[in-house]
Amino acid sequence: MISKMIDTYSYYVKMRAGEGTMIKAVIFDMDGVLINTEKYLVKYWCQAAEELGMPMKREHALMIRSFSGKFAEPWLKGIYGETFDYVAVRERRKEIMAEHLAKNGVEIKPGVKETLNYLREKGYKLAVATATDRERAEAYLDEIGITEMFDRIVCANMVENGKPMPDIYLYACDQIGVKAEACVAVEDSPNGVKSAYGAGCRVVMIPDLTLPDEETKGYLWKQVEKMNDLQQIL
Repeated sequence: MISKMIDTYSYYVKMRAGEGTMIKAVIFDMDGVLINTEKYLVKYWCQAAEELGMPMKREHALMIRSFSGKFAEPWLKGIYGETFDYVAVRERRKEIMAEHLAKNGVEIKPGVKETLNYLREKGYKLAVATATDRERAEAYLDEIGITEMFDRIVCANMVENGKPMPDIYLYACDQIGVKAEACVAVEDSPNGVKSAYGAGCRVVMIPDLTLPDEETKGYLWKQVEKMNDLQQIL
């Protein structure tokens, strides 16, 4: 279902996007791109499910990275059955994650501050488009001292449909006043890549936990190894 919905945007995207369009803004995913939390999210999804007697395979925890609960819940129930209590597992995962971060702090990804400073100096508008709710997203970004570097912080609970649907990127583009084809989106997960591509952004992937599969590669404008590489392509 999700793939079919994404495909409806393909023609629109191809007609609007082009290599000749001047890039005016960069929109960043947060978990796995700006902060090193994705590995813990995957770990604690599995731990929470195990604690509640509903074991989850790591491969499935990886698949729900940046996956809106609206879509993740029925997807997981399709795998584990209707008795899989997505809400309970998610809430326990949040508790474990909060305990971890309270003890260890939020870890910024290498090269983030340098790259953000570089892009600001070059005049790009900057935004965050994250699947994390607003309260936690702002707390995380405040802790690592980069909140003020962004023109807007857009979270999944601000739009009707979260990732992999394009709503969050379309809203972010609207908030910063830049058309999608003039925006670069920086993502690390397939669901985030699909969301940005569906909105019409040029997508740069910095793989975190997994490399892109063939489908995901088809949505990418560029793939780089690390955050500092953005300075070479922008």
